[in-house]
Amino acid sequence: MSLVCRQSSSDVDYCGVVVNAGSRDESAETYGLAHFVEHTIFKGTRRRRSSHIINRMEAIGGELNAYTTKEETVIYSIFPHGHLLRATDLIADLVINSQFPQAEIDLEREVVASEIDSYLDAPADAVYDDFEDLLFADTPLGHNILGTINNINSFSPTDCRNYIKNFYTPHRIVFFYYGSDKPAHVANLVEKYFSALKSDSEVQRTVSFNGYVPPVFNTCKTIDSHQSHTIVGTTVNSMHHTDRHAIALLINILGGPCMNSRLNMELREHRGLVYTVEASAALLSDIGVATIYFGCDHKDISRCRRIINNQIQRLIDTPLTQRQLDNARRQYLGQLTLASDNATELAISTGRALLHYGKVATSDEIVEAFSRLTPADIQRAAALLAPERLSTLSLI
Repeated sequence: MSLVCRQSSSDVDYCGVVVNAGSRDESAETYGLAHFVEHTIFKGTRRRRSSHIINRMEAIGGELNAYTTKEETVIYSIFPHGHLLRATDLIADLVINSQFPQAEIDLEREVVASEIDSYLDAPADAVYDDFEDLLFADTPLGHNILGTINNINSFSPTDCRNYIKNFYTPHRIVFFYYGSDKPAHVANLVEKYFSALKSDSEVQRTVSFNGYVPPVFNTCKTIDSHQSHTIVGTTVNSMHHTDRHAIALLINILGGPCMNSRLNMELREHRGLVYTVEASAALLSDIGVATIYFGCDHKDISRCRRIINNQIQRLIDTPLTQRQLDNARRQYLGQLTLASDNATELAISTGRALLHYGKVATSDEIVEAFSRLTPADIQRAAALLAPERLSTLSLI
């Protein structure tokens, strides 16, 4: 188990664990189990009942939360300074001693089922997972994190405990802390409360996506929506590839959060075709996915798709000028600076960085990495999104 501490002068502290386990670690029979375990891990341990777990951090004004991704599960707490022992003890108890009482998980099935239903009622969100289901069809990445109602109803306490035993193991876990306590004190607490974390066996990921060739598709699903929800995208390089910084900058240029992104200017500001357009990249350990989402009238889908293709092709054919690159780089680094003001995300990203890279990059190292980018690097990243590689899914 690894530990990373980051100092802060705030009166609010953050700590938790990042576990290298998510929905890609499930079999077809257990789709949804990682997320279900994340929900039910709060339902009772050898030392605490559900009500005690709920109140442990709330009683001092703190929070206890968790979430699941395709490759990670994060369990964390936010609390007033001075309560690190309480938080560390609780999170260790959840990771090591959760029992998943039958009555409690039966109640939680209804909660997760409602979450699935709610998600399906939000096509702007669901289209992302539907797209990845097609892009990674018949692979461990090709299913929704939430799972299916049938699977959720089949999970037993033994299934949940076995998942914890197999995947919540020392080599897969990073404990992170962001606050003003001294690192030595944090290390002592982690050693005390997590020392019982052991593993007789550890399940390895058997499917690698290195060299994966995705299908190319143009699919339309009817959901009787007044507005279409469309994803355009393909696979890109992983979080460990040297192109990862160029991909991040390219995505920001195309459809980042600022109103001056190329696609927002072309599709919304100049033509009024969309209400929302955004580009994003999810870089996993052995592959990445780059997507462009837009919502528009049904009749405008093809036109929007042509404009997106044209903008990408321009970035492939015509290198950015040095001034354009400098402006794009300055904007992106400025956004990172603003994002660092979100202490919760900063704390969790610190743990994720150590889990995946074995180190946490300093601000200077991040600036240096982006300062080395050239116009040719952006062209090479744009070629990964060449129009002939792009797939499309529309929910209409």
